Amino acid sequence: MRFCSNVIILRAFMFSDTKMMVDTLSKEEGRMSCVMSVSSSKKSKGKRQIFQPLSILELELERKTPGQIATIKDAHIIVPFTSIPFHPYKLTISIFLAEFLSNATRSEQDTALLYDYVSESIQWFDNVKEGFSNFHLVFMMRLTRFIGFYPNVDDYTDGCSFDLQNGCFVKFAPQQRGFLSPEDTKKMQLIMRMNYETMRFFKMSHTERNRCLDVILDFYRLHVPGFREMKSLSVLRDMFS
Repeated sequence: MRFCSNVIILRAFMFSDTKMMVDTLSKEEGRMSCVMSVSSSKKSKGKRQIFQPLSILELELERKTPGQIATIKDAHIIVPFTSIPFHPYKLTISIFLAEFLSNATRSEQDTALLYDYVSESIQWFDNVKEGFSNFHLVFMMRLTRFIGFYPNVDDYTDGCSFDLQNGCFVKFAPQQRGFLSPEDTKKMQLIMRMNYETMRFFKMSHTERNRCLDVILDFYRLHVPGFREMKSLSVLRDMFS
């Protein structure tokens, strides 16, 4: 059966001399892995270049039986990027977020809403000129709305703590792992309230930004089974140091 699918590229890698595996987030099926035959021809090399992290593509696919890994017959760019591949900071953030999405998303989630959120966020990120240093933090927190564990920000009160395990704010917290300090809690609830348009008004030092990133990743590790260590994390940290 042949069909088309709109996808966001999470990663692509060669697993033989002539085969490339492509991991995607698709609008129709959620997480979807595909395989593509490649050769040493200029045309084939050029086609491979479009499979960059977070690229938004339309794939022409073939699947002989249900559940089988689909074969990519052709690929077309839906949204040509104007800045992400050429801006060092944006490129680093995009590589990190592609790996993050590989860890955080699963095939059983509401695929269309999740896809639309990620696609629209990527396009906003590509178009924005400045004030995007907090983009990855806001993106990661808002993603929890679509995968089922977004905290209720209205429960926040000054001086309270955030319970990472239960995803809620508590007035009295034991001094133990899994509960944020009131200082960290205050920063996290600010991130939860931010959106892409307002985040530029919230200034953070690189130390504060990296601390918030660690907290968000810990939050995901507690709520997403099998969430792996992020290989691109050290590069992202260095960028903001």
